[in-house]
Amino acid sequence: MIRTRHEHSFGQDQPKAGERRTVIVIAITAMMMIVEIVAGIAFGSMALLADGLHMGSHVAALGLAAFAYVYARRHARDERYSFGTGKVNALDGFTGAIALAAFAGIMLVESVGRFLQPVDIVFNQALLVAAVGFVVNVFSMIILGGHHEDSGRQLGLHSSCEGDHNLRSAYLHVLADAMTSLLAIVALLAGKYIGAVWLDPVMGVLGAGLVIRWSWGLLRQSGRVLLDRQAPALVRRAIIEAIEQQNTSRIYDLHVWSIGPGYYAAEIALETTVPRNPDYYRHLLPPDLGLAHVTVEVKNSG
Repeated sequence: MIRTRHEHSFGQDQPKAGERRTVIVIAITAMMMIVEIVAGIAFGSMALLADGLHMGSHVAALGLAAFAYVYARRHARDERYSFGTGKVNALDGFTGAIALAAFAGIMLVESVGRFLQPVDIVFNQALLVAAVGFVVNVFSMIILGGHHEDSGRQLGLHSSCEGDHNLRSAYLHVLADAMTSLLAIVALLAGKYIGAVWLDPVMGVLGAGLVIRWSWGLLRQSGRVLLDRQAPALVRRAIIEAIEQQNTSRIYDLHVWSIGPGYYAAEIALETTVPRNPDYYRHLLPPDLGLAHVTVEVKNSG
């Protein structure tokens, strides 16, 4: 086997705070999912049943997120991965976003069906379960509250698209649960006190629309990482200014892309009238850009 002179784990072999948080939320969400599905069927609330089914989808998605954390950590030093396993994070975020959109579609179909064929709702019991579900979801959001914790470094150079997509996916799943629980409460209260039973499936449709919007945002963010989209202009401009500050060097080819939460790889090709060792140019780069792997090519233009 070919051995490289340095490793490419970039800290992915260390347990992330999001891993422990995600496991805790999985246990909480699974218990509440069972309660809401059973209660939704027993009490006839489509909004409550939709919330329970939505929670079920999130249990699966959160389980996938937990698996991604473990897989990335255990294979971080596997030399078959050129730049480590950081993109496992983005891959799970992308998958989680697809799952969000798929189950939002199911919610939409079920809500429209219930609007056309309404059923009797036992409001008091359904309201109690929906309220408990909302509290559980808010508590889970607090646990996952540091979903930008691993995104970045200094100077605000890292946007959310370079952050922990795995943890962000988990956070959005729980946020969607909290929103559907809240909508279920509103619908049930309206149905009980003003007779607006039709509002129950309408809230299901509204919740589905919100979830689809959130999933689209996560798809875009994680997709940029998976497709090796160039780092933000602020990062690239900082690199160019650092290298060209002495007016003897000019970068003619620059590629900077995300290889993990808060980490970039960079390929810098420059020409100069006073060639120096590549390490010289590496040391010119600001240390707070998150550059974990830098390749420098120097061309003599003298």
